[in-house]
Amino acid sequence: MTTTSSRRSLIKGLVTAGGLIAMPTVLRAQATVIRWGELLATSHPQVQMIDRIAKEVKEKTSGRIDIQSFPNGQLGAGKDIIEAVSSGALQFTTDGAGALGAFLPQLSLIEAPYLWRDAAHLAKVTATPVFAKMNEDLASRRNMRMLNVTYYGKRHLTTGNKAVNTPADMVGFKLRVPPVDVFRAMAEAWGARPTPIAFPELYLSLSQGAVDGQENPLPTIQSGKFFEVQKFLVLTEHIITPRMIIVNERFWKGLPAPDRALLQAAFDAGAAWQDQELLSQEASLVATLRSAGMTVIQPDLAPWRKAVLDTVPAKFDDRWGKGNFDALKAL
Repeated sequence: MTTTSSRRSLIKGLVTAGGLIAMPTVLRAQATVIRWGELLATSHPQVQMIDRIAKEVKEKTSGRIDIQSFPNGQLGAGKDIIEAVSSGALQFTTDGAGALGAFLPQLSLIEAPYLWRDAAHLAKVTATPVFAKMNEDLASRRNMRMLNVTYYGKRHLTTGNKAVNTPADMVGFKLRVPPVDVFRAMAEAWGARPTPIAFPELYLSLSQGAVDGQENPLPTIQSGKFFEVQKFLVLTEHIITPRMIIVNERFWKGLPAPDRALLQAAFDAGAAWQDQELLSQEASLVATLRSAGMTVIQPDLAPWRKAVLDTVPAKFDDRWGKGNFDALKAL
């Protein structure tokens, strides 16, 4: 049996169990089991956040609510996992706004390149009418809701054998990007050849030279051990990625209000811890990756930013809503 078919079988098993799991707690005596799919490795702060949330919830409910995590892409690619949450086979996942854009296209705005200045600027998005409308649309159209927005970090480039300083150095460069059209447009603005590859397959693709490089935040580069198969770290800071805690809407509404409040409080505390932990790691990881053998390049960001802002927002204006990119950028 292939890895893909094994993952599909596991998700189908979760669908079978989902009928019981999604029933409101008041209708059954057994524990409420919450299954949470995740792409990232267990060493990443996002997965550690899930574990902290699970521990707190289990303690506060004396084991009545049991959160089980499935990290490291055990359940397949990001789209597979989000589809499972939409259908109710899974109850929760965490993923980026760009990935959610496959299910609600306007959400890709929240992960647009060169939109956010820093984590504090990103955090303001949750209080905007633009975000509230997207969340209600996601719930009504795709049966999912975003409960928290977490900080995933500033994204940077890594390359295998080529020192890169300007977008001119990216012409013809095979850059792995997530399967998100905004990321592809960004790579094309630099002259690169965007190559979508699922995250669980990225390390192998880099090691075999299927792509020339990739882009991710520093904690993901570290936890994914990409420093083992990439020589250069180029600090482009091209995207600040939000990652959302995403729940199946029917499951969420089926929980008693006190359980929703308890879970939301645990999510808020876990997200706050994750954000601070990730910021702390970012502050030290350049030195860590340099000591692991990577050559660190600090480019002039102006040409990278200009190449993207001159072309990408205009391509997605109809999808994002006219003026919304500029409105969020000005928050």
